[in-house]
Amino acid sequence: MNNPFKKLGSDAVRLVYSTDPALNQKCERCRELKANCVCEPEVDPKSYKFHAVLRIEKAGRGGKTVTVIDNLPKNGIFLKELCSELKKKCGSGGTVLMDGKEGVIEIQGDKRNLIRAALEKKGIRTKG
Repeated sequence: MNNPFKKLGSDAVRLVYSTDPALNQKCERCRELKANCVCEPEVDPKSYKFHAVLRIEKAGRGGKTVTVIDNLPKNGIFLKELCSELKKKCGSGGTVLMDGKEGVIEIQGDKRNLIRAALEKKGIRTKG
């Protein structure tokens, strides 16, 4: 049997070819092989104690008002579901950002009261 791993240098090993489907699985986020995945592990929102911070932003948006929900756990599935639910409650558009250390949701318009009520109903504490 051929060795599917290729020697790269000082003890570095990389998969070159394999017919084993378990070795050929790729990560959904970074598209690398799961053995070489560099993604940060997602945080379970149920075990993560956090306070969602609500604020209004206008800068860099052409004068449009946006409600920003910051300090959320960086879990893609949790953020997408929460964003979808908040957009339906508020009747407006929004997006999920996961650029920095924490997750961020942006909802169009000044919807702080509706968002605060929806988050408290889900058991998420808020500030701002």
